[in-house]
Amino acid sequence: MPRNSSSSTCRKAINSSADLFRSATGKAANKELERIDQLFYTYASNSSEIIDPESIESLCSDLEVDHTDVRILMLAWKMQAEKQGFFTLDEWRKGLKALRADTIVKLKKALPELETEVRRPSVFPDFYSYAFRYCLTEEKQKSIDIENACVLLDLVLGSQCRPQVDSFVQYLKSQNDYKVINMDQWMGFHRFCNEITFPSLANYDPDSAWPLILDNYVEWLNGGK
Repeated sequence: MPRNSSSSTCRKAINSSADLFRSATGKAANKELERIDQLFYTYASNSSEIIDPESIESLCSDLEVDHTDVRILMLAWKMQAEKQGFFTLDEWRKGLKALRADTIVKLKKALPELETEVRRPSVFPDFYSYAFRYCLTEEKQKSIDIENACVLLDLVLGSQCRPQVDSFVQYLKSQNDYKVINMDQWMGFHRFCNEITFPSLANYDPDSAWPLILDNYVEWLNGGK
């Protein structure tokens, strides 16, 4: 057989195999998406096409986690859910496709892996900032009241920086200068936990562009309680 004819036959065979692979992959992806959608409508109202807070409680029950569990917030982060307590179909698809979870059993198994992903130092700051934005429930809202900020700090950062969180929460609840926390202050505390030796505060430099609330917090620590 001429060489060109042999090469052509080989290329056709390779292309045919590639086409079959793409077709099979496409069908599998479509099936997965169908199952993800079916799972969504297990919880969502067909009329509103949205998973609401009551439905999320049902989801949490099926996942055997409390609705206040930080992993539910991590799940919202994975979906990039925009409105607290609500999941749209597009958000649901985005999150569950990324987790490769098209059944409740798979989603339950994915939660520990999701937590491991979020806890990575390269990923956590994005989750930490998302947690703050997720709690901005009103249009044009830019800050969170002290009470909710304390709850959120304990939820997202407590397991990693327990002494700092407990101390800062104590300060926030005892002071009268601040009624709310903004994003700059929120992110500043995360930086504080990562960079400052605690409880000695030996390397804290008030001239290093810290939010004023942290200067006041350090002064409170140094001045006695």
